[in-house]
Amino acid sequence: LGRQELLGEIVEDVAGALWNWNLIEAARISAAPELDRIVVAVDPPATGGEHADECGIIVAGVACCGGDRTAFVIADWSAAGLSPRQWAEKTAAAYREFSADRIVVEVNQGGDMAKAVIAQVAPDAPVRGVYATRGKRLRAEPVAALYEQGRVRHVGAFPKLEDQMATYTGEGGKSPDRLDALVWALTDLILSPQAPRPGVRKLS
Repeated sequence: LGRQELLGEIVEDVAGALWNWNLIEAARISAAPELDRIVVAVDPPATGGEHADECGIIVAGVACCGGDRTAFVIADWSAAGLSPRQWAEKTAAAYREFSADRIVVEVNQGGDMAKAVIAQVAPDAPVRGVYATRGKRLRAEPVAALYEQGRVRHVGAFPKLEDQMATYTGEGGKSPDRLDALVWALTDLILSPQAPRPGVRKLS
């Protein structure tokens, strides 16, 4: 509403998109509870340098709320035009800034290189490589269902990420790198069979 009334932007739902604006706005909160687990998810670009695509870097955590695990999106550190070393350093900085438990990185583009470049700048960080075997929309649909169930919250506003969410139909267009990173983060925290049950986590 603020973007429409104050900035004069036209913010409308897109037919066929997995998210609509009402769903996104319903997920918005001002502060997160104490989180049991935090991950930094990365969708690296296929190329490096000033003309490279965006590197999606999303920070999210999980906590038990009313008996269900609820995910909280707490930061979007995505950026364009980064070299592999630069996006790895940015990822490592997010890992340290939010005292994350691990880094989740898509390895389709660079294979072991993606994990290796992170290890160079954050040798102490646990890194999980994930490989996309299904199309982007198929991977995103279970995550969209979590929003419909009220199991995801956005701590504040993430305009560029939310624009990708509200316009993504799975057909054509530029790859939604921020959305890809979001999907990997929430999959790791809630949907993955490897996701541990939340425990006691103290933040320094």
